Amino acid sequence: MPHDVSLIATIAAGFGLAMIFGLLAVRLRLPPLVGYLLAGVLVSPSTPGFVADVGLAGQLAEIGVMLLMFGVGLHFSLDELMAVRRIAIPGAIVQIAVATVLGMAAAHLWDWSLGGAMVFGLCLSVASTVVLLRALEARGLLKSVNGQIAVGWLVVEDLVMVLVLVMLPALADVLGGTQGGAAHASGLGLWQALALTLAKVVAFIVLMLVVGRRVLPRLLWWVARTGSQELFRLAVIAIAVGVAFGAAKLFDVSFALGAFFAGMMMRESEFSHRAADESLPLRDAFAVLFFVSVGMLFDPAVVWNQPLKLLIVVAIVMVGKTVAAMLLVLAFRYPLNTALTVGVSLAQIGEFSFILAGLGVSLGVMPAEGQSLVLAAAVLSIAANTALFSAIEPLRAWVTARSALARRLEQRDDPLSALPTSTDSRLLHEQVVLVGYGRVGQRIAASLQALQIPYVVAEMNRERVDQLRQQGIPAVYGDAQSPEVLIQAHIARAAMLVIALPETLHVRTMVEVARTLNPDIEVVMRSHNEDEAELLRREKLGTVLLGEHELARGMADHVARHFGRPAAADSTAIHPPSGH
Repeated sequence: MPHDVSLIATIAAGFGLAMIFGLLAVRLRLPPLVGYLLAGVLVSPSTPGFVADVGLAGQLAEIGVMLLMFGVGLHFSLDELMAVRRIAIPGAIVQIAVATVLGMAAAHLWDWSLGGAMVFGLCLSVASTVVLLRALEARGLLKSVNGQIAVGWLVVEDLVMVLVLVMLPALADVLGGTQGGAAHASGLGLWQALALTLAKVVAFIVLMLVVGRRVLPRLLWWVARTGSQELFRLAVIAIAVGVAFGAAKLFDVSFALGAFFAGMMMRESEFSHRAADESLPLRDAFAVLFFVSVGMLFDPAVVWNQPLKLLIVVAIVMVGKTVAAMLLVLAFRYPLNTALTVGVSLAQIGEFSFILAGLGVSLGVMPAEGQSLVLAAAVLSIAANTALFSAIEPLRAWVTARSALARRLEQRDDPLSALPTSTDSRLLHEQVVLVGYGRVGQRIAASLQALQIPYVVAEMNRERVDQLRQQGIPAVYGDAQSPEVLIQAHIARAAMLVIALPETLHVRTMVEVARTLNPDIEVVMRSHNEDEAELLRREKLGTVLLGEHELARGMADHVARHFGRPAAADSTAIHPPSGH
């Protein structure tokens, strides 16, 4: 194969084999990413036959990581990140410490140096954001509270790993490295090097929050004004990749983190949803190459050469981290299903682990054997992670059916799960029960307050419930699928149930429970998809408001009022089904 077509060969082999083995995996009822990993193994240097360019595949995978993290940023606002900070920040830091200690203990048994053991433990402590996002998106959980906690947790992990990656060269001499550290090479003292590193990270974050938050949405608006869909798509990709590359080169942060912050700043634009849609095909395509590149790094020989060590490493990643995370979530008084979701989210390792392992080996801090074990554990844990997500609900049902402790954990005796006894009884009669207090829910609540209509908020974010109560707004913490939560919101005496959640995955259960407790209650819900909205209407679940249609109706009414005419018979209006 001529050298000048190695890029084409790598892309062709990666996509072609990923399609074949992904299809076979689906036919065998396995997640398609298992097929993508196998495709990478087949074109890796460790197997006979065609060998793809590992370096090029890694760079293509990095583009996929950039685009995927950019998409996450488009859907994950700074407010949502701050809303889960009370659990995400301490939880991630303690979990990293626990996993690092477990990895160091295992490496100590193998007579590794203290520095090598520490780097090895850190490699096992951080999960792959790419793998998590694919799993959450596949199950419609990305916008749920459990999904937000898991993503926020991994964002904190990524920030910690960025600090580790930029500090490790400065600490290489101290940790016993054989190649010389950055601090020694540059003539800087250790503390000066660490201070410079922290200053760069802080400077990047401040720049994005102050400048990027204003410039990037305006830039997208300028491009959208041209009316060119091609130019708009190009602008989205250029911003995602350009900001990620600039962040890495100028501030020494990771490509992934730079792209994530670019997406969060772009979320301030009115075209953020369009930007997410335009970048979706490329995100999916390059995400496949990410998993193929992971498979290419895997050496199957480690399975039979070091089976016991590999078993210990996989146990730390898939059992030790999961148990530690679950205990931390339960300690913060979140229910069992949240603990299971966060725990399974962390039961794998990925891109930061590869980068840190490679850096540790290049600096002479960690033996090459450690890199092989990290890569093997990554392949195995990523392949099993989707199956673990599928097992969450059956496992929760099985455990709660057999354990009184699990049932108590699922229905936490949380002071926020019941309305305060001081709540004015006049607010609990003919009130609106508002499920969800995100951006849409907050606007609905503001309108209800302006109209002096009493309402009670049911929300799964403890911090928001706590803030609402401090403002004197009746609010209960918990999942509105549960009868206990709706009972605490006094659904039996309510006039209306308004479901302001972005996803409709559990709407049917909420409506069924609400009408069991209050057969005459009127139900209003939202949807972003016409087919989904039509299905909900046919099932007579309640009034369904579709974003685009309601916007069109509002604009038409505004035009009619301007010309002094009554609103015309509105074909875009969403009418409630018969009987409601």
